Amino acid sequence: MTRDFRDAKLMAKTLRQALADRDISLTHSETLEIVARQFGLDQWNILSAKIDAAGANPSAIGIEPPMPIFRIFSVEKAKEFYCGFLGFHLDWEHRFGENFPLYCQVSRDGMALHLSEHSGDASPGAKAFVRVANIRAYHAELSGKDYRYMKPGVEEAPWGLEMTVTDPFSNRIAFCEQR
Repeated sequence: MTRDFRDAKLMAKTLRQALADRDISLTHSETLEIVARQFGLDQWNILSAKIDAAGANPSAIGIEPPMPIFRIFSVEKAKEFYCGFLGFHLDWEHRFGENFPLYCQVSRDGMALHLSEHSGDASPGAKAFVRVANIRAYHAELSGKDYRYMKPGVEEAPWGLEMTVTDPFSNRIAFCEQR
């Protein structure tokens, strides 16, 4: 089962119990604050507001944002690009057995992306459009890495500032700070 921010109260309760089992005593409020920080937020009140907003318009269908799948041909090159250059984290890897293709997830902040060596999962040359809050800060971070295969620029588009990167397999991500 995958947990998300909506499970924060249960996560705090579980954490508190696990710590109590080790003779570490924290209040429920303290564990709520810890869980909020694990989701990258400064305090519980911010996470609580996010939870409330998520429940404001419940849908019986429950459509969530899509999960892009990019086709890769080299695990090493993919990790170098996504983890080394773009600053993503490798969340998990899956193979059906020894000497089978890799299927994995990388993520950064609120964005996750699946990478697959499986030939039927995706076509090389796909493109994902990703909204970001501060494109110039991300551009500066990437420029500072001096990655030899990619030197992206920031371009003015009618919809905002955009920086497109292309991975070693011709997949593109357009990071955009919209106005």
